[in-house]
Amino acid sequence: MSYSVGQVAGFAGVTVRTLHHYDEIGLLVPSERSHAGHRRYSDGDLDRLQQILFYRELGFPLDEVAALLDDPETDLWVHLHRQHELLSARITKLQEMAAAVETAMEAKKMGINLTPEEKFEVFGDHDPDQYADEVERRWGDTDAYKESQRKAASYTKEDWQRINDEFSAVHARMGDLLAQGLAADSVEAMDVAEEHRRFITRFHYTCPHELHTCLGEMYVADERFTATYEAIRPGLAVYMRDAIVANAARNG
Repeated sequence: MSYSVGQVAGFAGVTVRTLHHYDEIGLLVPSERSHAGHRRYSDGDLDRLQQILFYRELGFPLDEVAALLDDPETDLWVHLHRQHELLSARITKLQEMAAAVETAMEAKKMGINLTPEEKFEVFGDHDPDQYADEVERRWGDTDAYKESQRKAASYTKEDWQRINDEFSAVHARMGDLLAQGLAADSVEAMDVAEEHRRFITRFHYTCPHELHTCLGEMYVADERFTATYEAIRPGLAVYMRDAIVANAARNG
């Protein structure tokens, strides 16, 4: 069974022009052509288009979508699992924001003045610039720091939200493995550690395995990092460090 570009556009709620563009950049190349040379899409093509639109809805740029979908080590189930986690995290955050708006509306209607803490509690207490001076002092002359600064300068607020959601999902997966009792040197834990390393490389700076093990040690040695991981799951800081070390050993 194959479908015309018009049919696929109707199924997916996108324009024919969008499908033509995806074909031109190699993101979604139809599996078949009619005798007249018209595009024909298979069920497998529709599966790929679904994944593309999921990632686009999450705010991923097209080049990153292509890199994710063309990773030979990642199958369809992994994509669906990752997208489910990212969407769930986004839904939770939006629900919190909606509740905050409702609280503000109700307070305004009743003439109640919210405290500063109540007004901003939905945004959390994380200040991304809290350790900026320390980071620059310790690593400002390194290539990794300079690369990180270049990448960070290009990100929008929406980019940061998506990046934080994805990183939280990686940590949540590692926490789940710890809760299940899997060893830190299990294949599953090492795979998540590798995903963690690749995430850092993709969004921040090139992170070879040797540098990754240094980060793992810092998660345990620096009480601020330790507290962050312990808040996700007790024991996660050491578990993360051990999984990172095991993954580095696995990769030589």
